[in-house]
Amino acid sequence: MTANLLAPAPGRRLGLEDATRAGTGTPLQIGFDELGVPLSEVTFVVVDLETTGGSPTRCEITEVGAVKVRGGEVLGEFQTLVDPGTPVPPMITVLTGITDAMLIGAPRIGEVLPSFLEFAGFGPTTVLVAHNARFDVGFLRAAAARLDITWPSPTVVDTVALARTVVTKDEAPNHKLGTLAGLFHATTSPDHRALHDARATVDVLHGLLGRLAPLGVTHLEDLATVADPVPHRRRRKATLADSLPTGPGVYQFLGPAREVLYVGKAVNLRRRVRSYFTAGEKRKRIGEMLDLTQDVRTIPCATELEAAVRELRLIAELDPPYNRRSRRPHRRPWVRLTDEPFPRLSIVRTVPADRAGDVVGPFTSRAAAQAALEALEEAFALRRCAQRLPVVPRPDARACALAEMGRCGAPCVGGQSVENYAEVVSAARRGLTSEVGPVVSALRSRIATLAAQQRYEEAATERDRLHAFLAAARRTQRLRPLWRSPELVAARRVEGGGWEVVLVRYGRLAGTCTVPRGVDPMPAIDALVATGEEVPRPQTVMGAASAEETELIADWVEHPATRLVRLDSGDEPLACPVDGAAKYPLPPRD
Repeated sequence: MTANLLAPAPGRRLGLEDATRAGTGTPLQIGFDELGVPLSEVTFVVVDLETTGGSPTRCEITEVGAVKVRGGEVLGEFQTLVDPGTPVPPMITVLTGITDAMLIGAPRIGEVLPSFLEFAGFGPTTVLVAHNARFDVGFLRAAAARLDITWPSPTVVDTVALARTVVTKDEAPNHKLGTLAGLFHATTSPDHRALHDARATVDVLHGLLGRLAPLGVTHLEDLATVADPVPHRRRRKATLADSLPTGPGVYQFLGPAREVLYVGKAVNLRRRVRSYFTAGEKRKRIGEMLDLTQDVRTIPCATELEAAVRELRLIAELDPPYNRRSRRPHRRPWVRLTDEPFPRLSIVRTVPADRAGDVVGPFTSRAAAQAALEALEEAFALRRCAQRLPVVPRPDARACALAEMGRCGAPCVGGQSVENYAEVVSAARRGLTSEVGPVVSALRSRIATLAAQQRYEEAATERDRLHAFLAAARRTQRLRPLWRSPELVAARRVEGGGWEVVLVRYGRLAGTCTVPRGVDPMPAIDALVATGEEVPRPQTVMGAASAEETELIADWVEHPATRLVRLDSGDEPLACPVDGAAKYPLPPRD
């Protein structure tokens, strides 16, 4: 899907939503791979085999019968006896009526199989159908392997599996072909001859698909999940996806009062939403949500990146009850140095923009922030007491136990001056922002010591602290340049030609568009810059977007195929520190 970005009318400023939708209205060409293939357009090759026994590796095929149908119309039939090269067992003759005399002069499977594959013409919209398909497909695959013929691996549909989904025991005592042929009034009675049984299977297939259609099984893609244990009431809701667009975007499941239950993103909205109602759902909460769903609302997007960003923003804004991730992103904790004569490490929720050199984060949880704080305290002799210390200690001040153990310089009792303590703080500040080597060295040394003493649980705790610190430091050092960059424009070639362009301001996606193949992208880029969302300079260190949004943008920008078009990096270069966290591997966790 492509959209040219046009300049707005005089005096009007477009935001992200407008910038991604303004276009020339070029005709949209949609293939089966986008819409899904309606079952009326699918070619079904219904096959039945007769054999000398039940083992594909020890027995041989004696007859092949097949019917090719599409849209209810028979396109052709295929039938031949096959010389198995061995006598037919008497019980097989009684069952099928095929005798050794009938097979004299019949072709061998080496001639029959290529002819059958040519008749079938397996392609992306062709399905192989059989009753108890494991049996028939097993013999065909085994024959292909012996003949060194590449098996085309078509989509396979088993009418037994379909029948188990929609035919109850009250209607039929079993799911044998003869029983189902009677239930669906097949025009041909199965009699253990290949072509007759294939014709009966065609009628059974049509009867089963007729029952499955009201349950939402209307496209080729639905056949892959039709045997999944999906309640009928849920499968019927697949029709909610019928009118949805097929490009990228965001979907919202709506409850009985039109409340938003769940928000998600998709490359193909119709296919993704349909899959919720047609595939077996093992997550109890999502199954509960689907049963409550009464409607689906979508927001089409120009690019996959825009869809991913919109999903995050909507989850943060709407706080849907069935979404677990990305909720309340602005309440994630940070670790920072306090602003006082004798700074210490503290866990906070927000950090002013002018304190970017004193923080690391955001963390996924307070526990992770606490672990990282303890890792930093292991590396630097910072004070750990919580009270605010005066420049000149009080006469009655007493040193804490950690100070007496030499774990800090005891500024609380005059053991360090402000100037001397400032050197420790300066080293800690570098550890927070650009030089993590001292933290890694201190923790690794501590882990090695504990392991040598066989204090493995304590060593694991130190390892987890190092992991928490490095993970957050990587995030901070990677995202800080984007958070502090007033404007970045990047482009990436898309499959099939053309360009996908993004506009980023202070770590926030301010606009995106796609440019068709053969069109000069620069006018569209100029228009995107002129009409994209205006983002004021942020007041917090996290920039103008959540860390999750900026991480999505960083993934996109760092892709090898992405090219920088324009960059105003402000006071922060678009780079990572030489001794930054990315230099060190994350320690494994249990």
